[in-house]
Amino acid sequence: MIDMQELITAIGRIPTATLHEAMGRRGAMLSYIKPIRSGMKLVGRALPVRCPAADNLGLHAAIAMAKPGDVLVASMDGNTEGGAWGEIATVAAQVRGIRGLVIDGAVRDTERICALQFPVFAKGVSIKGTTKKTLLSVGQPVVCGGVLVNPGDIVVGDDDGVVVVPLGEAEKVLKAATEKERTEAEILEQIRQGKLTVDLLGLRPLLEGEKR
Repeated sequence: MIDMQELITAIGRIPTATLHEAMGRRGAMLSYIKPIRSGMKLVGRALPVRCPAADNLGLHAAIAMAKPGDVLVASMDGNTEGGAWGEIATVAAQVRGIRGLVIDGAVRDTERICALQFPVFAKGVSIKGTTKKTLLSVGQPVVCGGVLVNPGDIVVGDDDGVVVVPLGEAEKVLKAATEKERTEAEILEQIRQGKLTVDLLGLRPLLEGEKR
């Protein structure tokens, strides 16, 4: 059995789109969850957080509870009218060894977060503040970006978006994704040699059917 950290690292090297395809087109968060700046990469174990709209008490609780290597995955019910995460939370998270944040709400202080090189994938950006009144849950399953996220699931983010790999499927997904990358590398080499995608991908019969 592969070491868990080695497994997480290996999965993190694979593009999110490839992981999504390797899981039978599952696990991809809705397309509005994007990095706050191009080039951000994220991989780690999910620590789910559920917060009311425009209330970030749960995020501060999660920072206190997190273990090194965790990724906070926060459900804000999709509300983007409050910047629930900023520079102070970022520095606090980095000190705790947290790998990044995925949130279906908004963040602020984005320039400073980027300068700190802390990966944040969010639905939006808002300069508005939030309250700290209600704690819903930390460490319980949440739905974020349309995907059910359980504690310990592997979260991967890149410029294309975020994908969640269920922990129990991680080794199988890694194997399938690695094989897919190998196959696609062979296709790319054949394309460079002059072959057509309609032939390599078996599309010609469909095109010929359209002509009839």
